[in-house]
Amino acid sequence: MSDPYPRCLPALAAALLTGCAAAPAAHRPTSPPLTVPAAARGSATEQVLATERAFAKSMADRDFSAFTALLASEAIFFNGSKVMHGAAEVAAAWQPYFKGAAAPFAWQPDHVEVLPSGTLALSTGPVYVSGEVVGRFNSIWRLEAPGRWQIVFDKGEAVCAVTPPGQPDFSRLSPGNP
Repeated sequence: MSDPYPRCLPALAAALLTGCAAAPAAHRPTSPPLTVPAAARGSATEQVLATERAFAKSMADRDFSAFTALLASEAIFFNGSKVMHGAAEVAAAWQPYFKGAAAPFAWQPDHVEVLPSGTLALSTGPVYVSGEVVGRFNSIWRLEAPGRWQIVFDKGEAVCAVTPPGQPDFSRLSPGNP
């Protein structure tokens, strides 16, 4: 019976690894820096806040074209168990919300986090109906061009007063209290 792992395999693997690691710097792929300075992230945070506020204002102002201008072409929105893929499908599903003189709901960001790369951000905040908090939205924004953010994911959740049966109550968790 022959050995399924030839004795030369470790030497071959070492040679390949050494060859890759020892490649001249001119031939090694370079990647962009993974972080941007904190000041730039702060600026990005302000940009995302302003963009999210403009997105919410589009609903309040009944300005459907302002709303659609902030959708990334490949945006994905969740509405209960329905998932909308692409800006056209999202726009078609949301257009009825823009009918009528008054917006059926409103939202505002209360927290934004930007990745160290400065290219993706999360915004989150309350959703209101008739001034009462009924849910919370979570949106992911992507930097498309300097200072220009577009939404790529959006999902809202209803506010629950109690934890549903069978679900963990994360509100009781804290460091040192598992």
